[in-house]
Amino acid sequence: MKLVVQRAKNASVTVDNEVVGKIDNGFVVLLGVKQGDTKAEADYLVKKLINLRIFMDENEKMNLSIKDVGGKLLIISQFTLYADCSGGNRPSFFESAKPEIANELYEYFCDECAKSGIEVQHGIFGAKMKVELINDGPVTILLEK
Repeated sequence: MKLVVQRAKNASVTVDNEVVGKIDNGFVVLLGVKQGDTKAEADYLVKKLINLRIFMDENEKMNLSIKDVGGKLLIISQFTLYADCSGGNRPSFFESAKPEIANELYEYFCDECAKSGIEVQHGIFGAKMKVELINDGPVTILLEK
């Protein structure tokens, strides 16, 4: 499982011209699920994500977590994180999990983040989405398990 975490001032995701998820101050999380991933990988990354200290403290140091600042999560499934372009210019998605397994782990991940007390917004699995964000910093962190 792979996460691209972007610290955002605000962000939204739109499907068919309708905003389906929107946050102010938090993380936009692009989540990719690969073959063989389980709830164990999701649990590890949920803990890592909600404790990730990349918000500024009073001394302008990255020292605060999303919980510390009352931030929100916008989590978007993105199978293309496991694109393999080593064999040419057209990506292969062989490593990406099958949609039914990926969706189950995506939903589980979102639910576990919400159980931690953080407000969670999300996209629609498998839909064509438009994501808008103002990346704060910019700060972008990759997490993988």
